[in-house]
Amino acid sequence: MAAHFEIYKDKASEFRFHLKAANGEIILVSEGYKQHASAVHGIESVKTNAPDDARYERKVSTSGKSHFNLKARNGEVIGSSQLYASEQTRDHGIEAVKKAATEATVKDQTTS
Repeated sequence: MAAHFEIYKDKASEFRFHLKAANGEIILVSEGYKQHASAVHGIESVKTNAPDDARYERKVSTSGKSHFNLKARNGEVIGSSQLYASEQTRDHGIEAVKKAATEATVKDQTTS
């Protein structure tokens, strides 16, 4: 299976997307959007910004776990990672997003 984005609706009926790596693991998740078109725009923004290392905000949670946010040029967060056990595994997650995002297809779970 190739890397892909999935658009779906959450319990609050907001549109969200996540990026799945070729192995099926979710490597990036979005915020909720009121409009479907906004989620699609978010995916395009991820594709544009993912290759640029400067767009990644590397963070450590209060519990000591590493994670990251991918930000657009305007500084807005367009995707967030899971929590990782170490900075090294977080950095591998960033590399996975960089590799997968630009070529990923889109699977829209909100249409029949």
